[in-house]
Amino acid sequence: MNREIRWGVVGPGRIAENLMADFAHVPGARPVAVASRSADRAAAFAARHGLERAHGSYRDILADPDVDVLYVATPHPQHHAIALAALDAGKALLVEKAFTATTAGAVEVVERARERRLFVMEAMWTRFQPAVVALRERVADGAIGEVRSVQADLGVSRTYDPADRLFALGLGGGALLDLGVYVVSFAQMLLGAPDTVTTAGSLFPTGADAEAAVLLGWADGRSATLTTSLRYPTPGQARVFGTGGWIDVLPRFHHPETIVLHRTGADPETITRPQTGTGYAHELAEVTACLQAGRTESAVMPLADTLAVQAVLGQAADRLGIRHAEDPDGLG
Repeated sequence: MNREIRWGVVGPGRIAENLMADFAHVPGARPVAVASRSADRAAAFAARHGLERAHGSYRDILADPDVDVLYVATPHPQHHAIALAALDAGKALLVEKAFTATTAGAVEVVERARERRLFVMEAMWTRFQPAVVALRERVADGAIGEVRSVQADLGVSRTYDPADRLFALGLGGGALLDLGVYVVSFAQMLLGAPDTVTTAGSLFPTGADAEAAVLLGWADGRSATLTTSLRYPTPGQARVFGTGGWIDVLPRFHHPETIVLHRTGADPETITRPQTGTGYAHELAEVTACLQAGRTESAVMPLADTLAVQAVLGQAADRLGIRHAEDPDGLG
């Protein structure tokens, strides 16, 4: 019988709230603790979700001997310091996307995880959605031939508020880290790491990016055309083009239920694969299974892919003149 994996939550915000209900769909996973910089907030979260312990600091949950793995859902720039300290404390990690605020920060976390031989995975739930699994299976089977190009967009219209996390550069605000990570990761999943990154976009007065169009290029002519925005809404659709057809990923592509396979010379085939719970159960199940098997990485969301995605985000930010930084006081 597989051992029970005990989970702790770092950062009881909106995403953590949404994720909690999906533990009910993951045998062998049990959430037991939460940590916040606010003891009252941690206690309220614990009460809502039936957790045994509420910690009033991030450091306290790192010292909790009854936690095997931490789900880190703080603002992006805090991930780096929390992850390094957690690894030094012997904790496995599921770190929300974007994995870190900078490429260098991601490299440091990955190197520390490998030194410590501890499991770490980026919480890119898209890769574990059943419809995306079906897409990858059909691509691998050659259903559309060789993949040559990917299109993806993810944008929302948000009213500018310099005090809001989404627009605050110091909190990792901007379209690239919050939404652009999805389009970049989707393209990287299908095409690998690009050879060139070309970017156009604009900034908010805070210095965070309002919108970005990113063209990824490969030496053999493959390409990805990606759009992300906090300034205007987009459908949230993706298309994968191959030499023998294409696949539409219906909105919103980062947690889809339906894909449509268009093979050259054949009628379209609609494939629907509903998610379990609110969609987070699949990544929780992956981490739990990996820990039970003693693995240090996920084969579906390996650390090399996370580093490739962070490198693209970093280059895109550089092109736009954005200067993201890790928070040296991220641990509190």
